[in-house]
Amino acid sequence: MTVVTGGAGAWASFTYEPLPTRVVFGAGTLARVPEEVDRLGLGAVLVVSSPGHVGTARDLARTLGRRSAGVFDGARVHVPAPVADAAVQAADAAGADGCVAVGGGSAIGLGKAVALRRGLPLVAVPTTYAGSEMTPVWGITEDGLKRTGRDVRVLPRSVVYDVDLTLSMPADLTVTSLFNALAHAAESLYAPDVTPVVALLAQAAVRTVADALPSVLADGGDVAARGDLLRAAWWCGTALGATTMSLHHKLCHTLGGTLDLPHAPTHTVLLPHTLAHNLPAAPQAAHALAEALGSDDPARALWDLAGRCGAPRSLADLGVARSDLPRLAELASTSPYANPRPVTREGVLRLLEDAWAGRAPAAGEVAG
Repeated sequence: MTVVTGGAGAWASFTYEPLPTRVVFGAGTLARVPEEVDRLGLGAVLVVSSPGHVGTARDLARTLGRRSAGVFDGARVHVPAPVADAAVQAADAAGADGCVAVGGGSAIGLGKAVALRRGLPLVAVPTTYAGSEMTPVWGITEDGLKRTGRDVRVLPRSVVYDVDLTLSMPADLTVTSLFNALAHAAESLYAPDVTPVVALLAQAAVRTVADALPSVLADGGDVAARGDLLRAAWWCGTALGATTMSLHHKLCHTLGGTLDLPHAPTHTVLLPHTLAHNLPAAPQAAHALAEALGSDDPARALWDLAGRCGAPRSLADLGVARSDLPRLAELASTSPYANPRPVTREGVLRLLEDAWAGRAPAAGEVAG
């Protein structure tokens, strides 16, 4: 594998601050959650999940026994403020001194909201490849706008990765969740604070996804390949957690908070277009992704991959009306995140129009 870390002197000076999260990785590791709770000195943890994972959450609460302060199973995508309020109230009522979030990004995002509001230590048990468990980034949606921020208080103290929890993921969720992870790695490669450690992790993660995904699509119960994907998702989340988000995440937060779109499919549709927009201004990142994906056009390679997997490639297919695009472009270009290419309303609108129509991203495209 060729690891792209820049030319001579490219990393002559940088700052890298590892985030203080303990990781437990393997198969059957859900059983180790109680010892992680004990290690943190917690005696009453609220278990939070989405309705789809309430069975796992209740099983975990039973395993925790006297350490469990109950289950809150109301997590929703984009963490609506009323849901966050209800979870905090449940934690207060139960006298919780910690929180365990089990599920995908919605559950872990809700656990972060509780940690942010009450300062409770958080243990994360991811069941998808979302990667939120490895970042200090939180998000809460209120009045159609998704607010995000960074705060080390929301960073899970322990993350328990159990490969067995991913074996039942359907193929469509597997693919879109992986695009979510790939977006973390891709944006970290052209972040203004990228370091050689992040570049190494991000490129290795993308290559691992490209290598392992075909095996998982052929056999969703392939434990070894599922383990590779979960490990890659961990690395993607770590890369994002150590760097600054850019236009792609701004767009996903804008569309998700404003239109309540499903998070992973939105990543899947937008990522090829945001890469086509940004990579001409980020040649080192473009080279790294080309090496990892085995293609001189990473944006088109990902768009083709989504098509081969039957994943969504059009915002229209997600229910976005074309008439929404100007307003979304205005919102996304207001207070933009750091980005390698200047963010303009016109450039973002052209990007969104291509994504809405499901057009293939053009190699070397400069949108704005």
